[in-house]
Amino acid sequence: MDTTHSSATILVTGASGKTGRRVVDRLTAAGTRVRAVGRRTRPPFSWDDPATWDDVLAPGDDGRPLAAAYLCFAPDAGFPGADAVLGAFAAAAARAGVGRLVLLTGRGEEGALRSERAVQAAGLPTVVVRSAFFAQGFTEDLLAASVGAGELRLLAGAVAEPFVDLDDLADVAVAGLRGEIPDGVHELTGPAALTMAEVAAVLSRAAGHPVTYRAVSGPEFRADLLAAGLPEPAADGLTGLFAELFDGRNVATTDGVRAALGRDPVSFAAAMERAHGTARSDQRSARVS
Repeated sequence: MDTTHSSATILVTGASGKTGRRVVDRLTAAGTRVRAVGRRTRPPFSWDDPATWDDVLAPGDDGRPLAAAYLCFAPDAGFPGADAVLGAFAAAAARAGVGRLVLLTGRGEEGALRSERAVQAAGLPTVVVRSAFFAQGFTEDLLAASVGAGELRLLAGAVAEPFVDLDDLADVAVAGLRGEIPDGVHELTGPAALTMAEVAAVLSRAAGHPVTYRAVSGPEFRADLLAAGLPEPAADGLTGLFAELFDGRNVATTDGVRAALGRDPVSFAAAMERAHGTARSDQRSARVS
């Protein structure tokens, strides 16, 4: 099903998040009708409240069923219980006549595999965007404060990770929503795997100040997350996720970005230079305005 030129509405969950807002921006720029939803939108949407689902899955203003839906589960599709929620939502989407689904999951997560199967069981055409860790986790998330403070404290040891640029990921997700790429799993990574020490070196150059890396234990990492304001369930989930994934299983890169988009993925260094260059430009503009 190719919805590229369709005027039917596309649903984007998690629309204010790192991936969701990029997907919304791309669809809107292409003239696509978008229903961008989250806890504070009208209609409101919450994964935890099935009573909010029918309104966001309702037909668009033109009376036609939604062409597609982007599923970005919070806090993570690999967390315990996510598969049941996502499976129920996908089934509701099928009943509502939604045309296709694009699901974001994490690479190497056993829980995420269960979520993928649960969504695919609804029977709709489904693209799974199975992603490496986000490069922008160091510029748009909790780790941005650590970069600013000059020290990364992570439960990652000396294991490398091929961080993916979120602009690449969003381009693949949009292609999936439009039916421009095959259904099934698209596993996305950056072009090279970096250890956290190498990440710190890249960030030092991009940010313009020294950034070091310190490997910490699980309890230390959890305590840092709680001190940063994360709720206990989220801190527990992230600690378990880092302990699970930084065991070497995700070191290898894939050709997922090239297969979907016909171009090479953006490197971690290029993504960080772009992000910090934009931040410096914004700071200069603020000083002269």
